[in-house]
Amino acid sequence: MDAFAVERGLRIAARYVENESGAKLHRPELFRLLADCEPGDVLLVEQVDRLSRLTSSDWQRLRASIDAKEVRIVALDLPTSWSLTAPADEFTARMFSAVNAMMLDVLAAVARKDYEDRRRRQAEGTAKAKAAGLYRGRPANKARNAAISSLLSDGRSWREIMDATGCSRTLLAKIARDRRLLKAEPDAETIS
Repeated sequence: MDAFAVERGLRIAARYVENESGAKLHRPELFRLLADCEPGDVLLVEQVDRLSRLTSSDWQRLRASIDAKEVRIVALDLPTSWSLTAPADEFTARMFSAVNAMMLDVLAAVARKDYEDRRRRQAEGTAKAKAAGLYRGRPANKARNAAISSLLSDGRSWREIMDATGCSRTLLAKIARDRRLLKAEPDAETIS
């Protein structure tokens, strides 16, 4: 993106890094970017699927927000959008804007379809592996789980443990339950 901007004599005013999926409309950094934009600004993205893998209705909402701000979207994988970085006469600008809007809609739909196809194939593969007895799921993070167990032994609160380890309440409950079960087993053996 830097090379693209330099080649066209553009100045990158700000960078925004989004850690949310392009399949979600709730994307705080994207909406912060749009709030910071002025009419005529260029939103430069590496690929259209980085901007959107949204459902049709969510894409229309996002497009409405972008259009309302009069932001021009330029994607490195969409050469028709590159012309939006250079000034042009009104007719040419409108033509390229219309072509670009259509291409963005097409690529956003393709990105969504690709996303759904990958999710479907992944689910099929997981189901097939489970049926064959080959699926084991994600391996446990033994070091983190040992730290959680140690913190439970020290009498720390669940909130302290979750903050310290970044674990979920569900995982913490599972480890606490497993610890209780392990403590109960030796007692049962001594009674028998």
